[in-house]
Amino acid sequence: MEIPGSSEDKEETDQTSVLGTLIPGLPDELAELCLLRLPFPKQSSVRTVSSSWNRAISNPYFLLCKRALSLSLPYIFVFALDNSAATIQFHVFDPRSSRWCRLPPIPGATCATEYVCTSLPHEGKLFVLAGSSMRIYRPFSNQWSIASPVLAPRSFVAAGTVNDKIIAVGRSGSRSSEPFVDVQSYDPKSDTWTKGAKLRTELAKHNSAVVENRLYVAEEWMWPIRSSPRGCLYDAVNDTWQDMSDGMRAGWSGGSVVLGDRLFLVLQYGDRPLKVYDPDDDTWNYVGGEMFPRDVIRRPFAVSSVEGKIYVVASGLNVAIGRVFGENNKDLCVTWELVIRPEGFCSLSPSNCQVLYA
Repeated sequence: MEIPGSSEDKEETDQTSVLGTLIPGLPDELAELCLLRLPFPKQSSVRTVSSSWNRAISNPYFLLCKRALSLSLPYIFVFALDNSAATIQFHVFDPRSSRWCRLPPIPGATCATEYVCTSLPHEGKLFVLAGSSMRIYRPFSNQWSIASPVLAPRSFVAAGTVNDKIIAVGRSGSRSSEPFVDVQSYDPKSDTWTKGAKLRTELAKHNSAVVENRLYVAEEWMWPIRSSPRGCLYDAVNDTWQDMSDGMRAGWSGGSVVLGDRLFLVLQYGDRPLKVYDPDDDTWNYVGGEMFPRDVIRRPFAVSSVEGKIYVVASGLNVAIGRVFGENNKDLCVTWELVIRPEGFCSLSPSNCQVLYA
């Protein structure tokens, strides 16, 4: 099996090529192709078939082959709090088969509010930040690793990916005499951190989204309402902070998800909880179409998107899949498909979901 690339890449590939008998009576090249076509959730179980299968699937060459042959597929990776055991579970949802698989949990994680997550979907890497550390999950090895520590421990309020770098927004904490929010940028290729611009204010953790190289961070409306929530945006290209526009900030009242260059919110209430931001008018417009399956899809929500679809993971890990139609932000409509949870998931509450290709 040949991987497109330079002679240097080919030499490295030859050195890491998976050799040995994988399937008796079948040439190794064909056996490798069979393993490459295994869906990601099945790879965990087939690792136990033999040591040669485990080495094959865990080898970086395996991931290179999947990418070169366009065999990597998107999956929804979900963190969920088990309310009965007060532990955090890690699961993956296969959008094609609508099946779930449990994965190794975040090492040492005990509280769903202590960390923020982001991912490099096509690189197959999921990043979890908490305090002074960041852990990375890679599906091809089905394991967690530790990245270089952050430059300064922070209570993180948001994270996103811009130009293949991790943008982490943290606050100094209430004990600081000069509260502020700052940015730390992580380069996965060099495993290094750099400092970014500071914002001389505090921001409570709520919701964030990346649109066109900008990371938007919005607070939640809290009762009793004494002041409007704060909202800011970080321009990663110019390393600058700006205030969020009044219309965007005032209407940001749900979980964010981005389709193309459009920013959507999924509200925790209402029969039509999906709305889209119109930058021309600085307003949020509700998306028409089918009624949301509110009787089954109950809060809390974690939302994500892939291949033009919105995935709303709800309490008990029931899933609503939305397909948005239309060109004009004022005339969009959505249809919903419902995926009922497996047995034994009723005590789980999602806290975050990310898309990875695996």
